[in-house]
Formats: sequence, C-alpha cells, structure tokens
Amino acid sequence: MESMGELLQQMKRSPEFRDRSQRIMNELLSDPLILKLLDEHPELDKQQLTLHLGKLFQYVKESKNCDACPGLENCPNDFQGHYTKLSVENVIGPPQLFQRQVPCAKQLAYERNIQVQKRIRSFYVDERALQEGYDAVEIAAKDSARAPAVARVFRYINETKENGLSNRGLYLVGHFGTGKTFLMSYLLHELAKSGYTGVIVYMPEFVEDLKLIMQDGQKLKEMTETMKQADLLVFDDIGAENLNPWVRDHVMGAILNYRMNRRPTFFTSNYDLTALEKHLSFTSKDGEEAHKGQRLMERIAPFVDVVSVNGSNKRGSRASGD
Repeated sequence: MESMGELLQQMKRSPEFRDRSQRIMNELLSDPLILKLLDEHPELDKQQLTLHLGKLFQYVKESKNCDACPGLENCPNDFQGHYTKLSVENVIGPPQLFQRQVPCAKQLAYERNIQVQKRIRSFYVDERALQEGYDAVEIAAKDSARAPAVARVFRYINETKENGLSNRGLYLVGHFGTGKTFLMSYLLHELAKSGYTGVIVYMPEFVEDLKLIMQDGQKLKEMTETMKQADLLVFDDIGAENLNPWVRDHVMGAILNYRMNRRPTFFTSNYDLTALEKHLSFTSKDGEEAHKGQRLMERIAPFVDVVSVNGSNKRGSRASGD
C-alpha cells in the first residue's frame, strides 16, 4: 500500500495538479489585499511569498469573511470572532512574514458586554431585565409622561461618571408598569460600563426566600455582604413584600445602616415615602411599630432624591418594565 508521501509526490508530478496549483497561486498573489501588502512592504519578493502561501490564503479568506460578516455567532473564521493579521519583521536574514489572530470589533464588544454583566448581580429579578440592553430614549418615547424621570436618571448617570459615586441614590415612585425597573437596570448597566458594581433585588421574593435562607447562616452572610459592598444597590418594588420584624430590623436595617454615608442605594416602589414608612411600621407578627418604621426611614429618606415615574401601564411590552 502506498504511503501518503508517495501519493503527494505523484500528485506533484501530475501536469493537472501543477497547473491547478499555479493558477491558485497566481490568483492569490494578484488579490488586491496581497498587492497592497507588497506595496507596503516592497522588501518582500515573490519567492518569500510562495513560502507562506498558507498564511496568505488564510489572510485573504478571513478578510473576505469579515467583509461579508454574518454575525459573531455565525463567524466562519477558524477562530471565532478573530481574523488573521499579517506583519513583516526583519529578524535575521531576509524579512519574515508573521501572522496572528486579532479580535474583531464585534468580539471586542461582546467581551466588554460580558465584563459589564459580571459587574451586576441580581437576586430574584428576571435576568432578561439585565441582559437585553436598554435605550432610555426608547423608554421615554413610548410615553412622554415619563420623560422627566428618564432625564433625571440620565443626569444621575452623567454626574456619577464625571464626579464619582455619591452617597445619595434615587427613589423611583409610580404605578405598576411605568418603567421603574427598566430605568434602574439601565442605570446599573450604564455605570457598570464605567467599572461600578451593582446589585438589584426584587423585594417580594427576596423577603419570602429569606425564611429559608435564615437557616443557612453562611449563605445569608454572603448575600448581605454582597448588598453592603456593591457600589450601587437597588431594592426593587419595596413595599410589595410581606414584611416580618427579623427581615426589617436585622437584614434591611443592617444593610442600609452600613451603606448610608458610604454608597448610594436606590429604590423603586408604588408607595411614596410617607406610605412606605407606614408599610415598614407594620409586620404580620408584631403589628404596628411606628418607631421601627421611622428608624428604617431615617436610613432611606435623607439619602435619596424622589423621582416620580408617570405614564400608563405598559407592562409586558418591550422597554417598559415595572
């Protein structure tokens, strides 16, 4: 049985094989990309190029793939999201042709987005609210009544990027479905691009789950430390939870007590501050304890700017949210 080497040698001796190889090489060397490479590096000669036909072929093929890019997920290049880049270097002897894989713009954008997402944690919030991307102009355009709230969030983002973190957050108040959660997710996403970490917590489910988590001291400690240490913390839909004294006094109280004067905390709610204080004063176990509600509000009200989010209920539509 003939070896692969013998078969290759026979192919090379074949006139048809030689003619086809010569035709492919001529087409490759006359490609505009290769002609441009020769124009930029006249020190290269044809003999040197023929030694690197594989590199040249991959360079041309991947450049054309990028020109007709089908999107990152369908990238046909050998190394997804990357293309071959050629460079000429004079090391020892004649100039040498080197190739390396370089990430394309779409790959770089994807990597930046992954880094942004890693900076944001969510507890009990639909992950789509953090991954689909946001356009606050789109949110405002769907209902002009909430444009002032969008403008206020924009201003907060710009001020933070210019001046760094404040100890004041925002308290977004409005009816169901007016876009409060999306606005806060937008804020977290935009500031994560600047390197800030963020946590968003959906309060009704968080409080319910704490009844189970309280049996696991380590998990509870890790969760509360994450909330304490995040640059930006959002309590989403506060006031809708079924509060108990332990959660109010030992979990929320501890988190807010640590963050005040240190890092900003944000809230979305259907209650204004007065109504929220009444809600925090009442628990299903101990009934009304006005002084404990007041104590918690002392850690909220002085450290937020209240923003009314007006508009009609568009829950379920794109870029609306609660």
